[in-house]
Amino acid sequence: MTATRQGIVHYRVPYADTDQMGVVYYGNYLTYFERSRNELMRACGLTYKEFEAKKLMLPVVHASIDYKNPARYDDELEIVAELAWLRGVRMQVNCRVTCEGVLLAEGYTIHAIISSETRKPVRLPGDVQAVLTGNG
Repeated sequence: MTATRQGIVHYRVPYADTDQMGVVYYGNYLTYFERSRNELMRACGLTYKEFEAKKLMLPVVHASIDYKNPARYDDELEIVAELAWLRGVRMQVNCRVTCEGVLLAEGYTIHAIISSETRKPVRLPGDVQAVLTGNG
């Protein structure tokens, strides 16, 4: 990969995202990761909708999050995603969530690349791989 592209989302935390302790429910961070992943694809020049039109899907096969500090109602979050690697029929996207420069959470998702028709692993077509890795 020659270029590092980022998907960046700015998101204000609504009450619906918080739990009884007044902090963002831990499971919501995966939704935040997904939002930034969508923007990463867009920053690369390929939306998820266009990706799916090519009969490709990216199911999450592994997710990991380290929670550093809590997010609370009305916090303005910045969620950033970057493609860490793309090898064979898998790819990893690293994500981090910050608020006013303070790291709240960081982690990654690993995705299988599959055909939407067969649900079997496939390699990305060369043009799609080039777009995602910045070599196109």
